[in-house]
Amino acid sequence: MPLNAIRELAPTGKLRAGMNLGNTLWTRQSASGELFGVSVDLMQELAKRLGVELEMLIYEQPGQVADDSAKGVWDIAILAIEKTRAQTISFSPAMTEIEAGYVVHQNSSLQSIDDVDTSGMKIAAPEKAGYELYLTSTLKNASIVRTKNFTASMELFNQTRVDVLSGLKPNLIESMHQIPDGKLLSGNFMTINHSFATALGKNQANVYLENFVNELIGTGFVAKSIERHQIKGLIAIRG
Repeated sequence: MPLNAIRELAPTGKLRAGMNLGNTLWTRQSASGELFGVSVDLMQELAKRLGVELEMLIYEQPGQVADDSAKGVWDIAILAIEKTRAQTISFSPAMTEIEAGYVVHQNSSLQSIDDVDTSGMKIAAPEKAGYELYLTSTLKNASIVRTKNFTASMELFNQTRVDVLSGLKPNLIESMHQIPDGKLLSGNFMTINHSFATALGKNQANVYLENFVNELIGTGFVAKSIERHQIKGLIAIRG
């Protein structure tokens, strides 16, 4: 084990992991407050490999995790790979992929993903979510109504204050019973990859994480964790 990698990944002697509750496909919290999910499995395995204690720091939204990347609050996180975040964050190789899509109103004239980016269309999206950042950089005509979280986006949609609800497709599909006036458009507007994230400048940590991720992919660790937690729509990268 390279000592420099340990120092960069756990400078306090603990592995401080930023855990994002905004993406329930990765991290969930029990009624007692205990965290569980694919991200917890991965963080526990990394801490075990490094031979250090794991300390999990809870965040409500991914944007909050990303905002703290340069503050030395956390050492490691799991985030969607996104070019804006790459200005302050280093990403390991991708571990998973997931589609993001749209829900529109039943009486909407929109028939496909490509129809959405038209003048006057309002799309609800959680601020600083990976897919919101993507939409911000790619939409040419439609406007984004930024919300606190996915639940708030659904509320706006149900109040008919927006034309389109954006989200991770598994979350959209799982939530359709809460969106009585909604219909899911086929296809996706992007595929999101998640990976380990660290603050910039940790070169030895980046090398270690690359090898670690490649090993996890090769052994099927990520796929087995997804299967164990019965997460539908989150797909492990295959070696």
